[in-house]
Amino acid sequence: MKNLFPVYVRVPVMFAIVFMATEYFIDSGDRPAFLKYPMVSLFLVIFIFLLIAIEIVVAAIDRVTLALLTEEQRKKIEAEEAIGFTEKAWFKKLKSYFVAKHKPIEEEATIMMEHDYDGIHELDNVLPPWWVKLFYGTIVFGIIYLGYYHIFSGGDQDAEFTAEMEVARIAVEEYKKTAKDLIDANTVTLLTDAAELAQGKKIFENNCAACHRADGGGAIGPNLTDEHWLLGGGIKNVFNTITKGGRDGKGMVAWQGTLKPSEIQLVASYVLSLKGSNPKDAKAPDGEIWKDDAAQVAAANVK
Repeated sequence: MKNLFPVYVRVPVMFAIVFMATEYFIDSGDRPAFLKYPMVSLFLVIFIFLLIAIEIVVAAIDRVTLALLTEEQRKKIEAEEAIGFTEKAWFKKLKSYFVAKHKPIEEEATIMMEHDYDGIHELDNVLPPWWVKLFYGTIVFGIIYLGYYHIFSGGDQDAEFTAEMEVARIAVEEYKKTAKDLIDANTVTLLTDAAELAQGKKIFENNCAACHRADGGGAIGPNLTDEHWLLGGGIKNVFNTITKGGRDGKGMVAWQGTLKPSEIQLVASYVLSLKGSNPKDAKAPDGEIWKDDAAQVAAANVK
């Protein structure tokens, strides 16, 4: 085997295999692993050093062993090494599993069949062993396939697809339960829990109080405690206004680049909780009185 793969082939190939394995199994993002992690580079250097050292030691042992052999033993080894690759016993055995031994042209008359098609004769050659083995393999596979899918009702592709889609659906639902920042103006809901409103109040005081006052009574920005709204009230409108900003050129800036959707939901819910608080010296109403359409429909139904 050493004669088949000389040292200048063995060492680079083995090093390349280990190098590619480190790059495949070590997650290093968009950079090579040996550049991102110094320990990988150190490992590769030590590995190539050991490869070269092992080759040197093995070569030295071979020379010493050869020097200790008798002349007859040396000739025997040289005779074995002189045998070509295709003449090796193991290669011939492996070849026999795939290639059939055919008759030479001189002996084709012995396997000539009686068929004669306009002077064209057919030889009764043995089928290639690889073909025969593959054919028997397909028969075994067919029997197993028939039994599993048609006799014992094994799951087919439709059933597998349905099962995988159900698993994916459950995984998405579980993800949505913890992925609060997937909400938008269409899916946002009003929060009423005291702890959540307290979080919204803290966000409001840190980001909004400068324009709307800490009590929401309004300063540069409008009063947030009355029923008047410039861009519509309700959780969806308020969420959208905070996210995308107010009126072009003179309204509030968009907060979507500063606050997360879950934080905007918290502060919007807190703003709506300020309705009717009537702070002292509140700013005069701006905009129009806004009432929730759903509330109006419910009231009409009650009447």
